[in-house]
Amino acid sequence: MPRGPIDVIVEYSLRRWPQLVERAEEMSRLDAFKLLVLTVLSQVTTSGNTWAAFTRLEERVGVEPHRLAAARVEDVEEAIRPAGLWRGRARALIQLAREVVTRFGGDLEPLSRLPTEELRRELMSLPRVGPKTADVLLLFHYGRRVMPVDTHISRLARRLGVASGGYEDVRKAIEASARGDLRLVHLALI
Repeated sequence: MPRGPIDVIVEYSLRRWPQLVERAEEMSRLDAFKLLVLTVLSQVTTSGNTWAAFTRLEERVGVEPHRLAAARVEDVEEAIRPAGLWRGRARALIQLAREVVTRFGGDLEPLSRLPTEELRRELMSLPRVGPKTADVLLLFHYGRRVMPVDTHISRLARRLGVASGGYEDVRKAIEASARGDLRLVHLALI
Protein backbone atom coordinates (compact mmCIF):
# COMPACT_ATOMS: atom_id res chain seq x y z
CA MET A 1 0.00 0.00 0.00
CA PRO A 2 1.49 3.40 -0.97
CA ARG A 3 2.12 6.02 1.67
CA GLY A 4 -0.76 8.40 2.11
CA PRO A 5 -0.77 11.92 3.54
CA ILE A 6 -1.53 10.66 7.06
CA ASP A 7 1.53 8.37 6.93
CA VAL A 8 3.75 11.25 5.80
CA ILE A 9 2.58 13.43 8.71
CA VAL A 10 3.08 10.60 11.20
CA GLU A 11 6.60 9.85 9.92
CA TYR A 12 7.53 13.54 10.15
CA SER A 13 6.02 13.87 13.63
CA LEU A 14 7.89 10.84 14.93
CA ARG A 15 11.19 12.19 13.59
CA ARG A 16 10.47 15.60 15.12
CA TRP A 17 9.04 14.32 18.42
CA PRO A 18 10.44 10.84 19.12
CA GLN A 19 9.06 11.07 22.67
CA LEU A 20 5.63 10.27 21.19
CA VAL A 21 6.65 6.61 21.23
CA GLU A 22 7.28 6.75 24.99
CA ARG A 23 4.01 8.64 25.52
CA ALA A 24 2.13 5.88 23.66
CA GLU A 25 3.78 3.25 25.85
CA GLU A 26 3.08 5.26 29.00
CA MET A 27 -0.60 5.58 28.14
CA SER A 28 -0.84 1.88 27.26
CA ARG A 29 0.58 0.91 30.67
CA LEU A 30 -2.19 2.73 32.55
CA ASP A 31 -5.03 0.59 33.85
CA ALA A 32 -8.38 1.17 32.16
CA PHE A 33 -9.82 3.42 34.86
CA LYS A 34 -6.73 5.64 35.05
CA LEU A 35 -6.72 6.02 31.27
CA LEU A 36 -10.43 6.84 31.40
CA VAL A 37 -9.80 9.59 33.97
CA LEU A 38 -6.81 10.91 31.99
CA THR A 39 -8.92 11.07 28.84
CA VAL A 40 -11.79 12.90 30.57
CA LEU A 41 -9.25 15.39 31.96
CA SER A 42 -7.83 15.89 28.44
CA GLN A 43 -11.12 17.15 27.04
CA VAL A 44 -10.67 20.80 25.96
CA THR A 45 -7.24 21.32 27.52
CA THR A 46 -3.56 20.96 26.67
CA SER A 47 -1.52 17.82 27.17
CA GLY A 48 0.70 19.52 29.77
CA ASN A 49 -2.27 20.65 31.84
CA THR A 50 -3.89 17.22 31.50
CA TRP A 51 -0.86 15.41 32.88
CA ALA A 52 -0.38 18.01 35.65
CA ALA A 53 -3.98 17.56 36.79
CA PHE A 54 -3.75 13.77 36.55
CA THR A 55 -0.54 13.67 38.61
CA ARG A 56 -2.01 15.95 41.28
CA LEU A 57 -5.19 13.86 41.41
CA GLU A 58 -3.10 10.70 41.80
CA GLU A 59 -1.05 12.25 44.63
CA ARG A 60 -3.86 13.98 46.52
CA VAL A 61 -6.88 11.71 46.07
CA GLY A 62 -5.84 8.58 44.20
CA VAL A 63 -7.00 7.51 40.76
CA GLU A 64 -8.73 4.30 41.77
CA PRO A 65 -12.49 3.90 41.34
CA HIS A 66 -13.31 3.31 45.03
CA ARG A 67 -11.11 6.18 46.27
CA LEU A 68 -12.38 8.66 43.69
CA ALA A 69 -16.00 7.59 44.25
CA ALA A 70 -15.64 8.36 47.97
CA ALA A 71 -13.64 11.59 47.52
CA ARG A 72 -14.84 15.01 48.54
CA VAL A 73 -15.71 17.21 45.56
CA GLU A 74 -13.53 20.02 46.94
CA ASP A 75 -10.47 17.75 47.09
CA VAL A 76 -10.94 16.62 43.51
CA GLU A 77 -11.56 20.20 42.34
CA GLU A 78 -8.33 21.41 43.91
CA ALA A 79 -6.34 18.50 42.49
CA ILE A 80 -7.53 18.88 38.89
CA ARG A 81 -7.45 22.68 38.76
CA PRO A 82 -4.62 22.74 36.13
CA ALA A 83 -6.94 21.07 33.59
CA GLY A 84 -9.48 23.90 33.80
CA LEU A 85 -13.24 23.57 34.20
CA TRP A 86 -12.44 21.85 37.50
CA ARG A 87 -15.83 22.27 39.15
CA GLY A 88 -17.77 20.41 36.49
CA ARG A 89 -15.01 17.91 35.85
CA ALA A 90 -14.65 17.05 39.55
CA ARG A 91 -18.32 16.18 39.86
CA ALA A 92 -18.21 14.27 36.57
CA LEU A 93 -15.16 12.25 37.64
CA ILE A 94 -16.75 11.33 40.96
CA GLN A 95 -19.96 10.33 39.18
CA LEU A 96 -17.93 8.29 36.68
CA ALA A 97 -16.06 6.52 39.49
CA ARG A 98 -19.30 5.73 41.31
CA GLU A 99 -20.78 4.29 38.14
CA VAL A 100 -17.70 2.11 37.56
CA VAL A 101 -17.89 0.87 41.16
CA THR A 102 -21.65 0.23 41.00
CA ARG A 103 -21.76 -1.47 37.60
CA PHE A 104 -18.37 -3.18 37.43
CA GLY A 105 -17.21 -3.50 41.03
CA GLY A 106 -14.49 -0.96 40.22
CA ASP A 107 -12.84 -3.22 37.64
CA LEU A 108 -13.02 -2.54 33.90
CA GLU A 109 -10.60 -5.35 32.98
CA PRO A 110 -13.24 -8.09 32.48
CA LEU A 111 -14.72 -5.96 29.68
CA SER A 112 -11.68 -6.87 27.58
CA ARG A 113 -13.42 -10.14 26.65
CA LEU A 114 -16.17 -8.28 24.79
CA PRO A 115 -16.08 -7.82 21.00
CA THR A 116 -14.91 -4.35 20.01
CA GLU A 117 -18.29 -2.80 19.14
CA GLU A 118 -19.95 -4.20 22.26
CA LEU A 119 -17.07 -2.96 24.42
CA ARG A 120 -17.34 0.45 22.77
CA ARG A 121 -21.09 0.63 23.55
CA GLU A 122 -20.47 -0.45 27.15
CA LEU A 123 -17.82 2.25 27.63
CA MET A 124 -20.04 4.89 26.00
CA SER A 125 -22.81 4.06 28.46
CA LEU A 126 -20.65 5.61 31.21
CA PRO A 127 -21.03 9.32 32.07
CA ARG A 128 -18.69 11.68 30.14
CA VAL A 129 -17.65 8.89 27.76
CA GLY A 130 -18.36 9.65 24.13
CA PRO A 131 -16.96 8.03 20.98
CA LYS A 132 -13.49 9.59 21.24
CA THR A 133 -13.00 8.70 24.90
CA ALA A 134 -14.23 5.14 24.30
CA ASP A 135 -11.92 4.81 21.31
CA VAL A 136 -8.91 6.05 23.32
CA LEU A 137 -9.52 3.22 25.79
CA LEU A 138 -10.10 0.71 23.01
CA LEU A 139 -6.83 1.65 21.31
CA PHE A 140 -4.43 2.34 24.17
CA HIS A 141 -5.69 -0.03 26.86
CA TYR A 142 -7.61 -2.81 25.16
CA GLY A 143 -5.30 -2.96 22.12
CA ARG A 144 -8.03 -2.69 19.49
CA ARG A 145 -7.25 -1.18 16.08
CA VAL A 146 -9.52 1.85 16.29
CA MET A 147 -8.72 5.50 15.67
CA PRO A 148 -9.87 8.07 18.24
CA VAL A 149 -10.84 11.26 16.44
CA ASP A 150 -10.79 14.70 18.01
CA THR A 151 -11.49 18.05 16.38
CA HIS A 152 -7.87 18.44 15.22
CA ILE A 153 -7.78 15.03 13.56
CA SER A 154 -11.18 15.57 11.97
CA ARG A 155 -10.15 18.95 10.55
CA LEU A 156 -6.85 17.55 9.26
CA ALA A 157 -8.55 14.56 7.60
CA ARG A 158 -10.97 16.86 5.80
CA ARG A 159 -8.21 19.23 4.63
CA LEU A 160 -6.14 16.33 3.33
CA GLY A 161 -9.13 14.84 1.54
CA VAL A 162 -8.92 11.62 3.56
CA ALA A 163 -12.52 11.90 4.77
CA SER A 164 -15.33 14.41 4.53
CA GLY A 165 -18.02 13.14 6.90
CA GLY A 166 -18.51 13.01 10.63
CA TYR A 167 -16.73 11.13 13.40
CA GLU A 168 -17.37 7.60 12.11
CA ASP A 169 -16.39 8.45 8.53
CA VAL A 170 -13.11 10.03 9.64
CA ARG A 171 -12.38 7.16 12.06
CA LYS A 172 -12.97 4.47 9.44
CA ALA A 173 -11.05 6.33 6.72
CA ILE A 174 -7.95 6.72 8.90
CA GLU A 175 -8.19 3.14 10.17
CA ALA A 176 -8.28 1.95 6.55
CA SER A 177 -5.54 4.21 5.20
CA ALA A 178 -2.99 4.63 7.99
CA ARG A 179 -0.17 2.15 8.24
CA GLY A 180 1.48 1.08 11.45
CA ASP A 181 0.60 1.60 15.08
CA LEU A 182 -2.59 3.66 15.41
CA ARG A 183 -1.46 4.79 18.87
CA LEU A 184 1.37 6.68 17.19
CA VAL A 185 -0.92 7.90 14.41
CA HIS A 186 -3.31 9.31 17.01
CA LEU A 187 -0.59 11.04 19.06
CA ALA A 188 1.13 12.40 15.95
CA LEU A 189 -2.08 13.93 14.63
CA ILE A 190 -3.30 15.56 17.82
